[in-house]
Amino acid sequence: MTGSWISIATPEGGRFQAYLSKPAQGSGPGLVLCQEIFGVTADMRGLADLFAEEGYVVVVPDLFWRLEPRIELGHDEEGLRRALDLATRLDSAAAMRDIAAAVSALRHEPACRGRIGILGHCLGGRLAVMAAAQGIVDCAVSYYGVGIEAVIDPLPLAPVPILLHFAGADRYVPASTVETIGTRLAGRSDIEIHVYPEMDHGFANPGRDAYNKQAADMAHTRTIALLRRVMGPHYDLSALWEAHRACEFITRDADATMRTMVAEPYVNHIPTLTGGYGHEYLRRFYQHHFIPTSPKDIRNIPISRTIGADRVVNEVLLCFTHDCEIDWMLPGVAPTGKYVEVALVGIITFRGDKLMHEHIYWDQASVLVQIGLLDPAGLPVSGIGAEKKVLDASLPSNRLMRNWERSAGA
Repeated sequence: MTGSWISIATPEGGRFQAYLSKPAQGSGPGLVLCQEIFGVTADMRGLADLFAEEGYVVVVPDLFWRLEPRIELGHDEEGLRRALDLATRLDSAAAMRDIAAAVSALRHEPACRGRIGILGHCLGGRLAVMAAAQGIVDCAVSYYGVGIEAVIDPLPLAPVPILLHFAGADRYVPASTVETIGTRLAGRSDIEIHVYPEMDHGFANPGRDAYNKQAADMAHTRTIALLRRVMGPHYDLSALWEAHRACEFITRDADATMRTMVAEPYVNHIPTLTGGYGHEYLRRFYQHHFIPTSPKDIRNIPISRTIGADRVVNEVLLCFTHDCEIDWMLPGVAPTGKYVEVALVGIITFRGDKLMHEHIYWDQASVLVQIGLLDPAGLPVSGIGAEKKVLDASLPSNRLMRNWERSAGA
């Protein structure tokens, strides 16, 4: 955990605790994170730290302070029983006042600059929507909010962008309820609803048994897209990617490369399973197996680049002479001296202004054909012809399909 606990005053003269996490850059827009029914647990504090890495000043108010201050419950049967009891006894009106006090505290926090949004899970998901309905915040994100159908009618006519994530197999928010919510909110162009099939309640919390990384990552990207659009901060991801590549291929400096990345990044070159997870493992890869084993004449011909809220999709033609053993692309293959061109696509994801992970794809069969290790005769693979067609769409298609001529004139 990188944050700290602070004390927040209420209008009626009380005080409650809240967890505050700030971005490494020193300042950013504000975000109130509303707890699950288990309290401001390590899971919630971890999520606050994650959003601080994304560039937000995050506060997690202890909304159960009037009942049991600073309580942290487990997800076992006894923890769930106590959590449900606390959620039942929570005074929603008082919770709204506490959330408003947390927003006020953010506005007086020197590190908080710009707009303030709210994000909540479970119980917090409903409270986030209520905060949007009351105009307390500039935007709201709800993860599997329980009871939203009971509070959506008062949503203001003035547009407050809202993003609702639901789990497709959630027994607390069944499909019929999600359908009701969607029907009631039809026509609101400022409200997005996403359902994650087969996911259960809690799928976006790494501390829950229901956690699913793929669904959680997709939901996080959609969340970041909303927060960036409404509040910022805005990063030049294309420039950040170019700075990372310069460390790899121009200065060829492993330590400088790692400084462009988050504390525990990962890289996966899909065809060869090369790369690494975590700082030390990945640094070893860059230092000894990527930077020094990239061919001297390696270059990229840009094809396309798509910039999203938290990622870059980069399509290039990679050109090189196989003049050394390329550990990351052709491990164990002695230099052949052959010239190679291969279409390569990278999906590069960022957390804030740091690169978090790379998924790199290419056609390994094409590479093997070009260096003479794979005979394409009788196989549905091609060599450099595939790369030539990437640059020239008018080149013939379907040459590998023996049934292609049968459809002529059909």
